[in-house]
Amino acid sequence: MKKIIALLLTIVMVFSLAACGKPTPNTKTPSPSPGDATQGAIPTEPVTLKFANYAILETGYEDFWNGVKEDFEKKYENITIEWVTAPYGEIVNQVINMAGGGDKVDILFGEIGWTPVFEDAGLSVPVDTILSEEFLDDFYPAMLEACSINGRPYALPMYVSPFVLYYNKDLFTKAGLDPEKPPKTYDEMLDMAEKLSKLKTADGNKVYAFGQTTASVPISGAALTAMVYNFGGRVLTDDGELDADSKAFKQTFEMIKLLDEKGYNPQNAKLKDLRNLFALGQLAMYYDQSWGYNGASTINPDIKNFTASAPPLAGGDGSGESILQAATLVLMDNGTAQKQALRLLVEYLVSAEVLNDFLAITPAYPARQSMKDLEVITKSEILKGAKDSLDKTMPSAFVPTLNDINLELCTLAQSVTVGGKSVEQGIADFKTAAQALLE
Repeated sequence: MKKIIALLLTIVMVFSLAACGKPTPNTKTPSPSPGDATQGAIPTEPVTLKFANYAILETGYEDFWNGVKEDFEKKYENITIEWVTAPYGEIVNQVINMAGGGDKVDILFGEIGWTPVFEDAGLSVPVDTILSEEFLDDFYPAMLEACSINGRPYALPMYVSPFVLYYNKDLFTKAGLDPEKPPKTYDEMLDMAEKLSKLKTADGNKVYAFGQTTASVPISGAALTAMVYNFGGRVLTDDGELDADSKAFKQTFEMIKLLDEKGYNPQNAKLKDLRNLFALGQLAMYYDQSWGYNGASTINPDIKNFTASAPPLAGGDGSGESILQAATLVLMDNGTAQKQALRLLVEYLVSAEVLNDFLAITPAYPARQSMKDLEVITKSEILKGAKDSLDKTMPSAFVPTLNDINLELCTLAQSVTVGGKSVEQGIADFKTAAQALLE
């Protein structure tokens, strides 16, 4: 596992080569230069930091985040954290709408794909205007580059994960399959799925063989993008242009349609729906970020006894490539005192002490070089099976309308499943909608 952690720098360096995609014209007021935030100072007057965080509403994370608030406020008695909450699918609009009304938050916990949204809206600032150079030097440089726009990092990565395949070893055994030999290709998965789909739970419920999220939320689009990569395709070129005419792109959505026709994949499921089914023994295999394990384990703590992970499947002429996901912190400028307090909060959040506790319940890889040997990572049974997935993490273009393009991918998946469209027509409609977003 230590070798895999060491590979992160190399892997993410590849990822970051195309991280910025097509540059956004720099028409905004120039951002402050590094060091403008009186780094190192501690606010002397009471400060309240508004922290936008969807995870505080999610079972399995509430205790951790409330513990962060309690312990941080004990350490810095004149700084108060005020949660700004909304469900995962609503938090971005919540923060933008609040800012439009003159109420801008100080920090947001989100995902790497949200970075261009807040930069394009003029809300986020480069993290090096608030955080010290010494502190940032501990982060893998390529991970900061992956969060950069026009050469400046507009989000701070906390931890990263590829999309991995989780599977239920008990269901494999009941279906007569070897629980130590998960599928490596989509063809192998389909052969196994035929047997798995015939199973029922103890109370007679259907067992779904394979789960791929297609619900209308951006992360589902990111998961579909990763599936396109599995087949050797791309959604966007390195320059941020649409790349939906390849055989691999078509094969991906032919597979989505086939999984639906055979009843293997729950229709229009969010990742949280798949986690729920997996925890209840009603889903044999599914794709998720590594930290999705936490959501499933809060529903059924016993999943530790039957859960295993594997690298993404290879399809068509592909080799099982995927994309990297990252949980990030987006920082905003509400004045000197706020920035001073914000620096202290961020340094606390990504300290070894706090991240060690988080990664103990949420398998993922830390973004700081000094944490590569944390025992909670090197000895993780959940990460062990999927370790090779890091070797095949590939670039994914970073454009301001990425969230919207992800939603169009979800629309495409839904159109060829519940919508009944042909794959050809669904792709044609997708190309029209996506191209308009890129112009």
